Amino acid sequence: MENRHKVELLAPAGNPEGFYGAVHAGADAVYLAGDRFGARAYAQNFTEQELTECIRYGHLLGRKIYLTVNTLLKEPEISGLYDYLAPLCQAGLDAVIVQDLGVLRFLREHFPGLKIHASTQMTVCDGFGASLLKELGACRVVPARELSLAELTAMKRRAGIEVEAFIHGAMCYCYSGQCLFSSILGGRSGNRGRCAQPCRLPYAVSAGGGKREECHPLSLKDMCTVAHIPELIEAGIDSFKIEGRMKKPEYAAGVTDIYRRYIDRYWELRRRMGVREAAEAYHVERRDLEALSSLYVRSGLQDGYFFRRNGREMVTLDSPAYRESNEELLSKIRAEHIGNPLKLPVAVSAVFRLGQPAEVTFCWEDMSASVQGAPVEAARQQPVTEENVRKQLCKLGDSAFYAAETEIVLDQGCFYPLKQINELRRAAVAELEEKVLRVRGYEPGHGSTKSPMKSPEHGQPPCTGHGNGNAASGSHGYAFYVRTIQQLEALCGWLSAEALQQPVRIYVDSDLLLPEQSGEPSGQAPNALSLCERLAAGSKAAALYAALPYILREADRRYLEELSRIVEACGLFQGFLARSMDGLGFVRENHRDMSCRTDAGIYIWNHSAAEELSALSDGFCLPYELKAAEQRNLLRGLADKGLPEAQLPCEKMVYGRIPMMITANCLKRTIGQCGADRRPKGQPPLSDAVLTDRYRKEFPVVANCRHCMNIIYNSVPLSLHQSLSALRGDMDLRMDFTIEPPAQVKGLLDCFLKGAPFLPGEYTTGHEKRGVE
Repeated sequence: MENRHKVELLAPAGNPEGFYGAVHAGADAVYLAGDRFGARAYAQNFTEQELTECIRYGHLLGRKIYLTVNTLLKEPEISGLYDYLAPLCQAGLDAVIVQDLGVLRFLREHFPGLKIHASTQMTVCDGFGASLLKELGACRVVPARELSLAELTAMKRRAGIEVEAFIHGAMCYCYSGQCLFSSILGGRSGNRGRCAQPCRLPYAVSAGGGKREECHPLSLKDMCTVAHIPELIEAGIDSFKIEGRMKKPEYAAGVTDIYRRYIDRYWELRRRMGVREAAEAYHVERRDLEALSSLYVRSGLQDGYFFRRNGREMVTLDSPAYRESNEELLSKIRAEHIGNPLKLPVAVSAVFRLGQPAEVTFCWEDMSASVQGAPVEAARQQPVTEENVRKQLCKLGDSAFYAAETEIVLDQGCFYPLKQINELRRAAVAELEEKVLRVRGYEPGHGSTKSPMKSPEHGQPPCTGHGNGNAASGSHGYAFYVRTIQQLEALCGWLSAEALQQPVRIYVDSDLLLPEQSGEPSGQAPNALSLCERLAAGSKAAALYAALPYILREADRRYLEELSRIVEACGLFQGFLARSMDGLGFVRENHRDMSCRTDAGIYIWNHSAAEELSALSDGFCLPYELKAAEQRNLLRGLADKGLPEAQLPCEKMVYGRIPMMITANCLKRTIGQCGADRRPKGQPPLSDAVLTDRYRKEFPVVANCRHCMNIIYNSVPLSLHQSLSALRGDMDLRMDFTIEPPAQVKGLLDCFLKGAPFLPGEYTTGHEKRGVE
């Protein structure tokens, strides 16, 4: 594949020292955060003044600056976003990295020229999601780190959007943006930049009644792809991203320096030899691999998911601790990059002739800045010397320049105050800096020419989109999700016997609707469809939806084609439950005439996000991490903004196992028991493995071999049975059945819908009262 553009090397910076180190080491762009809204809340981060200084310095050197606003924002926080971003946009900020749909909408309305990059926290895994985000205003997407190189290439081809991929640094075990482990267990949300990293703790894993293996099964080794630079470049990736805003400046500078050299090395080989020969000639020296292994690495390096789907070899089974860093190497990096500013060479000339205005000129490449001062006078006592003039003009201090050459023309016996020489120097430097910035595409002091701003009171109207008229009428009822055929059968029987009067929405896992695949129990598809026919015939109030997988990837496209065929042919389904941006994009592209509702993993934390979603779907599920009071305020605010509940109806989870992690790696494979061919025939187990923590809490794991992913559920179900009376009538109440056997499904339905005594067992109320920080 021919790639005619130079790839961007994007480095992290957790503080100003890290920023300057990354720039001096050769980064084309740097991503960083201010003191709010960043996904690394515990990093030192930057003040507003530091950010504006970094933006100016970076632009003078031709580097781009991206700001992370990649957390989910609560409603009160949205109001502070404009004042936070306005001065940075005015300074010329190049782009903002976002996770929250509400933030994306806010930026599109109030900073219409500012570039938007969709964060990896948005869990984009296919061209469906990338295309949708492009439609919503994003110019770049940072896909999930779990994707292969072939998938990234396909995404770029299908969506026609810039693709930024992580190529070095720490790896999350869960698909980024879908991890609730830290949040549910300890209240520290990864969606708020406060992850406590429970994935780095020890656990025991057991499957199929086998022996439990004590290890660190959720802790991945760090990624290192320097050996694969040719493949990554030829795949057409636009930006190579280094992870590590929480790490020391020496890490950012050292890693950036090595990748800079090897990227440039490959381009030079490619220029001289051509693609094939350059790839064959390319190699990485051992000392550089050793250097990368000495810079804050967890127990080993691996090349990520680019060339594999998953694997035990990716995991730090023995220990997730960082290796000891090489202090000699750190000192060398600090001396070369952090303590050695990168500056532009200028030619300095000055003319001091008696009776004529003094003139100072600074030149860089084909640009020059000349300033004149007062006329030069004859010396009454001590004349100014050429050495005096040169010394003052070369004091360039914190500017972006250094004097590479000087030429001084000075009449003998003349005098000129040193203070005025300094003023001429400062004026010439300032004028040349302004010219350089304009050439780079910025208008200092007037905001980036690419980023006009509109104050909040003059926002744009919401974009139009889905609008298929299938929104609910406003009468509240119930919603149910079923994962197994046995649960669907139990639900069907219960509803047939009870004949509920309230509207009922049933989300049937889409895997139940497709013909069997290797290792799956036979006869599921016809049974599922016949049960759906019974449900549709037995209750006019029941609406059937096909619940899409949590994750959709390139390999799932044939699956989606078959699912579409079945859904359209049977005529039983009103729409789909989208559980990711890719699912939402799939429905939007292929089933715009059908209803689409979104699951809790498409986060709606603020009014702006709800308004954005109103153009794309017909309803949403309230997120797990907002407490009850925040959820009520969200719904009340939507009504105040003229978005009545009937236009975008919502549902609230009152029972179900919270999905703590959605993973590409497989716990069964990690302990040597994974494989679709090893699944038991006949009725499948309700869970495929168990993860046990140090407190002996057991987390059930479902290994979905059809889509090659694991779902790790909470050790106890969420249950709001004690709050039902206060919730009824305000929204649809939803129950998710995941690992419950049929008898328990019936008992839970009796409890929640008929008031029967609650089934015994432990449960949690989640964030209903506490919320997250």
